[in-house]
Order: sequence, then structure tokens, then C-alpha cells
Amino acid sequence: MTFFIRGIMLKIIRENPDLVKQNIINKNESATVDPILELDEKRRAIIQEADQLKNTRNVVSKEISQLKRNKEDASEKINAMKEVSDKIKSLDEDLKQTEEEMQEHLIRIPNMLHLSVPIGKSAEDNIEIRRWGTPGKTEKNHIELANSLGILDFERATKISGSGFAAYIGKGATLERALLSFMIDLHIINHGYTEIFTPMIVNKQSMTGTGQIPKLADDMYHVEKDDFYLIPTSEVPITNFYSNEMLKPELLPIKLCGYSACFRREAGSYGKETRGLLRLHQFNKVEMVKFSLPEDSYKELELLVSDAEAVLKALELPYRVILLASGDTSFSSAKTYDLEVWSPAEENWLEVSSCSNFEAFQAKRANIRFKRTPQDKPEFVHTLNGSGLATSRLMVAILEHYQTPEGKVIIPDALRPYCKFDVIG
Repeated sequence: MTFFIRGIMLKIIRENPDLVKQNIINKNESATVDPILELDEKRRAIIQEADQLKNTRNVVSKEISQLKRNKEDASEKINAMKEVSDKIKSLDEDLKQTEEEMQEHLIRIPNMLHLSVPIGKSAEDNIEIRRWGTPGKTEKNHIELANSLGILDFERATKISGSGFAAYIGKGATLERALLSFMIDLHIINHGYTEIFTPMIVNKQSMTGTGQIPKLADDMYHVEKDDFYLIPTSEVPITNFYSNEMLKPELLPIKLCGYSACFRREAGSYGKETRGLLRLHQFNKVEMVKFSLPEDSYKELELLVSDAEAVLKALELPYRVILLASGDTSFSSAKTYDLEVWSPAEENWLEVSSCSNFEAFQAKRANIRFKRTPQDKPEFVHTLNGSGLATSRLMVAILEHYQTPEGKVIIPDALRPYCKFDVIG
């Protein structure tokens, strides 16, 4: 991974340092470019000096061999070359240390934004692209409904694990399972994805490959003894499924989708809405991941958004599509659309999906490549992913939209074949 990040990222930074610096500002990141350029100069100077000494050693080694064949004294040259070899060894150690320092800076440089991304400091600068459905109002929120129907238990979940967890009971658990099965089937049958079920614990390299580390390390659950991480999203294992591989171009785009539990410390969520299902440390999600030819990736992004929208349309839930501004776009993403479902009780929009094109950023870190022909040089694929969808806030919207005046919840038509019942309560 180090080779690919260094070689490609350095080229961009060398040729366009001001552009990279402005991109860092636009993304509200704190990475620095100048130390990379300084370390790059030092690195090249070390390589140049080491190469000169190695060339000298090669030449003198031949002279020493000739002296020995002629049975002449070669001790002076041998001693001199010992000093040269020691110097080369010292330079190689300096080079390794310099490259490690450079890598620590390079890995914190965010992905470059696509030109179509609006420049803005925060979510306030996001642009609404379209809406579907009519937002409504209701009396009971999802917590009140769930308590009265006995389908969620937050108090016992807190007793078991702590705050920020939920336990689904009876028809609540069935509805959660039905949502997952319905969404996976929809994406497989209607949208042409291949289902994949991956590990939910990954190594550090996988987290680095998709860009969660080092940027989001504090938000991850880390198993220190084994240096494993609980996944924050199945984007991580699914994207890394092809790490260090050369993909066949005729297979692209590869479209995978899978369910996983997601685990997040929510280290930066202090002061945000955390009631009920709105913000959990563990939640379920169906993820869609694409591996695309570079020239097709933005077409694939629009299709990805459409695939996520199809879930909300099938469930008949009002939603809107938002194009994220630069300051709200993630570290790894080049362009992101959010899908937000309407919560009648909260009278607010709740994010249920982020659909992003990472271009070659993740592929460079995870080393996922393809060759257009056997004779061509390898290129990096473009990776994309999107929630299809996250269930916790989707459950909020379903409970609130489909409640009756009597306090029951009608099951959406699309979920009835999976639930095997039509109403809760």
C-alpha cells in the first residue's frame, strides 16, 4: 500500500500543491502539504547519494576482483569500500525513516473533490436535488409507539450494554429482519447486485484501505489484543474483498450488496440528537458497493442513488436527495449524495443513506486494479458505495408514518410477504 500512496499522491502534490491545499481547506481537514514536499526533497537527495555510492562500490568491487586475480594488495580499496557500505546502510535507514514520516503525512491527505461539488463549510451549504412524497405530521414518536406496542426495549438494552443500544422484540424483531431481507432481494432481483456476506471484524489494513484510518480511528471500536476493528459499515470488508487484486475489465462494473451490523463509538456526536433509534452504537444496514471503470463511475453513482431511492419509494416514505457541500463531504469521497427520510414526529429529515463515488482513492490504498488489455499498464478501478438502506432511522419513519389513531402500526405492502402479518398492535 505504501508504494501506491506515495507514488500517486506525491505526483499530484508535486504538480498541484496549491490545488491540494485548497481542497484540504474546502473539506475542513487539517492535513499539511509542505512537510510532504520537504520530506520528498530529502528522500530524493538520499536516493541520489545512495545510488552514487552503490555505483562507486560496484566499480571498485570489480577493481578489487582484478587486483586479487593479479595477486596484488587490495586491502586499501577493501577498507575504503567497507566505509562506503556502512554509509549506504546508514542512508538506507534514513530513507526508510523518511518514507515512513512521509507516509504518515500522505495518508492524512483527503480525496480530491469532484468539480461538481458545491463549496461550503457545513451541511447548511448542501443542495437539495429533489423530493419524493409529501411529508406529514403525527402525534406519537417512534419511542412512544414502540413502548406501547412492546416491540422495542431501550432500558433492558442499556442494562445489557449501555446507552446507545436497542433491543427489538417480537414483531419489532420480525419487522427489522423483514426490512433487511426485502432490501437485499430488491437489490439482487431488480438492480442486478450479487449478495455477499462478509466478516464483521477486520484488520487495520482493511480500515486503512477504505479511509476510516487514521481519520476516523477514534470513532471505531478497536480490539487491541488482536488489533482488529468492529466494522462501522460493510463498505469496509466488501470493498477490501478485492484488495491487492487485478480485476478483469469485462466484469466491470462489479455490483455487490450485503447486510451487516455496524458498530460506531459516535465519539463526535456529543450534543446531537440521540433519542431512541436516531443514533445508535450498533445498527443494521444493507450496503451496496460498486467497482467501476473510471470513465463510467459518475454514471454508476447516479444509478446507485436511484437504487437506494427505490427502497424508499417501495415503502412509500417521503424523502429528499441532497448533494453534499465540500465541508460536509467525507475524507475519502469525491462526491456524495445523501438520502433523507421524513420523520413526522421529529418534524425533520433523517439521513438513511449516503451514496459516494471515491474515484480511485480507495483503490489506490487497497491496491485494486485492472488492465484494459494484457499489454496495457494497470489502472486503478473506481469504487462507489451507498447504504441501501440503514434500518434504524428507516424503522423510525415506518413506525411514525404508518401509525393509526388507535396506536397500531400498519405494515407497508412491500414488507407484508416478509413479515407474514399486516399490522402491529
